[in-house]
Amino acid sequence: MADNKGTRRDFMKAAGAATLGAALTSHEAHALPVNARVRELLLYVGTYTSGGKSEGIYLYRLNLSDGSLKRAGVTGGVSNPSYLTLDRARRSLYAVEETEEFEGEKSGAVSAFAVDRRDGSLRFVNRQASKGGAPCYVTADKAGRFVLVANYLGGNVAILPVTKGGGLAAATDVEQDSGSGPNRERQEGPHAHCVLLDPSNRHAYSCDLGTDKVMLYDFDARRGALTPNARPSVGLKPGAGPRHLTFDGAGRFVYVLNELDSTVTAFARARTTGALGELKTYPALPADFRGENTGADIHLTPDGRFLYCSNRGHDSIARFRVDASKGALEAAGHTPSGGKTPRNFAVDPTGRFLLVANQRSDTVVTFRIDASTGALEATGHTAEIPSPVCLKLTAPFS
Repeated sequence: MADNKGTRRDFMKAAGAATLGAALTSHEAHALPVNARVRELLLYVGTYTSGGKSEGIYLYRLNLSDGSLKRAGVTGGVSNPSYLTLDRARRSLYAVEETEEFEGEKSGAVSAFAVDRRDGSLRFVNRQASKGGAPCYVTADKAGRFVLVANYLGGNVAILPVTKGGGLAAATDVEQDSGSGPNRERQEGPHAHCVLLDPSNRHAYSCDLGTDKVMLYDFDARRGALTPNARPSVGLKPGAGPRHLTFDGAGRFVYVLNELDSTVTAFARARTTGALGELKTYPALPADFRGENTGADIHLTPDGRFLYCSNRGHDSIARFRVDASKGALEAAGHTPSGGKTPRNFAVDPTGRFLLVANQRSDTVVTFRIDASTGALEATGHTAEIPSPVCLKLTAPFS
């Protein structure tokens, strides 16, 4: 969803169509190598370009001593690059182009960029149809041979092969969801909102906001194909609207952020089969909050001790303590996001800082993480970036 006051479809129409070296818990941990000598990180910022002032994908440098951000460049020529990913080798960056039509198809696109190893700047390689409207999530497989994309309006997940030089070829597989949910405005049909591969690169998971399901596939990393798992889906509470998910570092637990009812559901995961078993659902809002809100993003700290999620409406980052042995969560408080409509956020791989993209405030705000409690403290550093919606951090290349 573009923000908490309208659907992704509404936005598209209005727009014109822990410690250093700790094991990372992100599904994209491979893209974030850090050592004790690193003093800054590169930050790529995806944005909405339609109907606003954004020029495309912004590049910043994050100072690891004080959390300050310094602009290093911008890459234009891309429409609504609202979600980004880096491949394992960090030689390529892939961005969705969140549009409803591409080359005469009811489709958005995925653009491929080569990453300059000297300064992190981007060079456009090519783009391919995402095979569905309003693509909103993209991820690369562990071997760097395929890119997976979730199409919100298409209600499907597609696989695009990676060619020599990091470009993309036409889709080899499209998996179409079906069904609906009780929310007539947001769940009239399937709306795939994310797709991730597990740490083993053998199973793919996709949150479908429109059908209240997490879809589970077996991933063929040789052919670039998805096959419904023996247990092809797991259902959430009707009207929950699953949006994003994340794995713990060992792949034993999965945490799903539900957009529509502002909750987090914890699942135990069978690492061999990939099957999910629901543990418990937790509110992501304070008990006394009565306003409108939608959940947006979810991440763990590198040491796996704390989990965060963003609230749009309450405009906060919710914090939970994690029981690593059982996967259980314990609510630990909320921190104002420092702006309006916190969308995507990122925890840096050293575990020192959390960065928030406040979409409607046109700002990215940095917070320092208390290593013992997980509490967030604003650093006082803010970068002004038009309509920021996605943050990807990585170590510099030299």
